Amino acid sequence: MPRSVNHVASRARRKKILKLTRGYYGCRRNVWTVAKNTWEKGLTYAYRDRKDKKRNFRALWIQRINAAARMHDLSYSKLMGLIHKSGIEINRKVLADLALNNPEAFAAVVEKVKNA
Repeated sequence: MPRSVNHVASRARRKKILKLTRGYYGCRRNVWTVAKNTWEKGLTYAYRDRKDKKRNFRALWIQRINAAARMHDLSYSKLMGLIHKSGIEINRKVLADLALNNPEAFAAVVEKVKNA
């Protein structure tokens, strides 16, 4: 009795991966073993960089807050310390957005913190 290999299913599996590697450079798009390895490595990079993205955005927010705080004669660390001490619940993302897009509101937060 001949061996059954279910070529339909294995070919579908390969086509699925090759479809995901469309747009890659050279053999990485159409040679099965190279494409599979590249795609798997890409998943690793994607996982790692989702974590890095959070880190990078937090650093960006801190830089923006620091730059805006220095216009009001405060450093970033002093401003954040005063914000926590005064009990204002505002996160860095919102604070950085205020500093960039609404300087009047950021100035109001700084004045409230300085007076408290």
